[in-house]
Amino acid sequence: MATVTLKGNPCNLKGKMPAVGAPAPALKLTKSDLSTIDLGSLGGKKKVIVTVPSLDTPVCQVETRKFNEKAAALGNVEVLVVSADLPFAQRRFCETEGIKSVSAASDVRDRSFGERWGVAIADGPLQGVMARAVFVLDEKNVVRYSELVPEIAQEPNYDAALNALKS
Repeated sequence: MATVTLKGNPCNLKGKMPAVGAPAPALKLTKSDLSTIDLGSLGGKKKVIVTVPSLDTPVCQVETRKFNEKAAALGNVEVLVVSADLPFAQRRFCETEGIKSVSAASDVRDRSFGERWGVAIADGPLQGVMARAVFVLDEKNVVRYSELVPEIAQEPNYDAALNALKS
């Protein structure tokens, strides 16, 4: 069982992160318009899947803004920020912040994304939401990069994730 920390306190995770070179696990998420999104609906694009605990927290907000800024220059790449937040809250944040190059997606209906992707927080104060992680998938949905951020209150390595898109 993988662990991360929240301000130095350990939190266990459920599931197992997909290995680089492995096919991406299934995903079935809810967009802010309440439609369903899955890997098939994203077509043959490269994808960046970003998991965050909640868009109502400062680090998650900064991370989403930075990926939005960087994604605008990426071209044919789909960037999803996934959280357990309600789609209405995700939409409100994206509209307020002018987020247009990133799509927010919620695990509110399926509730198993976090465990399938190995980022479900199993205990501690954030039990039930997702750890901070970044996955890069190629056009065939093969994992080409993954990062589990060891401290939830820290941002991911943006450059490493974006460089993985180029290779």
